[in-house]
Amino acid sequence: MREEFDLILQGCRLPDGTVTHLGCRDGRIAEIGAISDRPAARLVACGGAVVTPGLVEAHIHLDKALLSERTPSLEGTLAEAIRVTGEAKKRFTVEDIRARARAVLDMAVRHGTTAMRSHVEVDPIVGLKGLEAILPLKTEYAPALDLQLCAFAQEGILQAPGTEALLTEALRQGADLVGGCPYNDTDPHGQIDIVFRLARQFDVDVDFHADFFDEPTHLHVRHIAKQTVRHGWQGRVAVGHATELAALAPEELDPIIGSLRDAGIGVIMLPATDLYLMGRKDARNVRRGLAPAQKLLAAGVAVAASSNNVRNAFTPVGNANLALMGYLLAVGAHMGTAREIREALAMLTEYPARILRLPSYGLRVGAQADLVLWDAERAEEIVTALAPPRLVVKRGRVTVEHERVVREPWREQG
Repeated sequence: MREEFDLILQGCRLPDGTVTHLGCRDGRIAEIGAISDRPAARLVACGGAVVTPGLVEAHIHLDKALLSERTPSLEGTLAEAIRVTGEAKKRFTVEDIRARARAVLDMAVRHGTTAMRSHVEVDPIVGLKGLEAILPLKTEYAPALDLQLCAFAQEGILQAPGTEALLTEALRQGADLVGGCPYNDTDPHGQIDIVFRLARQFDVDVDFHADFFDEPTHLHVRHIAKQTVRHGWQGRVAVGHATELAALAPEELDPIIGSLRDAGIGVIMLPATDLYLMGRKDARNVRRGLAPAQKLLAAGVAVAASSNNVRNAFTPVGNANLALMGYLLAVGAHMGTAREIREALAMLTEYPARILRLPSYGLRVGAQADLVLWDAERAEEIVTALAPPRLVVKRGRVTVEHERVVREPWREQG
C-alpha cells in the first residue's frame, strides 16, 4: 500500500509554468509529478494557480512597529526617526512590545511569509524588554513561521556604555545572532570589531545596518568585508540598507561589490524605508536612494528586499506584505523586464533564504514544505499585480486560507 500524503496540491503551476501535482509528507515536499490519484489527508484543487516557496522576511523590526501615532514622522529624516523612537522606547513595556509584534506577525503570516529575521533593540534605554517580549513568540508562531531574532545595537555600543554587556546577555538568553549600526556610533570600526567578537564568542551570524546615507561618507562595508574574511565568517554576514553604494562611480563601486561577493556578504535592501528617507536634501532630481540591486546581483551577491519597519517614523506605511517590496523594486530599481521581475521575486524568496541560511528551503523534493499558493497564473504577477495568496502552507500543513467574495451590483443595474 502506497504511503498517504499529508497534503497534495493538485494542478498547481510551478514558477517555470509547468502544471503538476505536489505532495507533502512529514513536513517535506515528498513528490512532484503524477500523484493526483494517490491518497492524501487533504487534497487542494489548484486550477493552475502558481505555487512558490514561502516568502522570507530578512529584515524587520517587530519591537518598534506600529508607532506612528506616538512618533509621527514630521521631518522625514533618519536623524529624526532615531531620535523620536529612542524617546518612545523609554515608555515601552514588555506587554506593549509583544502586542505590536503579534499584530505584525499576524499580517506577515497572512501575506505568505513563512520565515523571518527580526532585529530586537538592546541598549540602556530599553534594556532587554524587547527580547523578553518577542522571544516567546518564536514558539507561539512556530506552527506558521520560523523566527530568528537579532540582538541589535541601534543606539551604538561605544557611545552607549553598557550595551556590549546587554548584547552578551541577550545572546545568552537566546538571541540567534548579533547586529550593529556603525554609522550611529563614535567609533564605527570599533563597533564592528565588537560585534564580530561577540559573534565568534557565541558562534552566531552577524547583521549590520550600514552606510545608510545619500553620499558615500562612511562605506563601512569595506571594514565589514575585511573583518568577515579575517574571522572566517564568510556566508554568515548581512548588511542592510547600503544606500551609499548607489552614489559611487563604477570604478569605486566595482571593487567594493567584489569584496562583498568574495566575503559572502548578503545585502538586504529596504525599499519602503530607503525611498522614504533618502534624498531628503535634494532640491531637484531627487535620488531614489536604493542600493544598486542589479549590479550586486550581476556580480553574484545575494540581495534580498525586506520591509524593515511598519508604520513608524522610519517608514510611515506598510502592512508586512513582503510582495509590496518587490513591487517597489520593479519601479524604484528599474527592474521591470521579465527577467528582472523574476529576480525581484527571488529577492523575496531564494536570496533571503540564503542570507538567513535556511538549509531546507526551496521548491524541490526533500525541501521543507513551506509554500504559498497564489491567486495568479504567472509567478511574475506576485510582483507586478500584487496577486494575493490563496493558501499558505508551513511544514506541509495549511496555516492560512483566504476566501474572497466580490459582488458588483452596478453590473446588474439596468
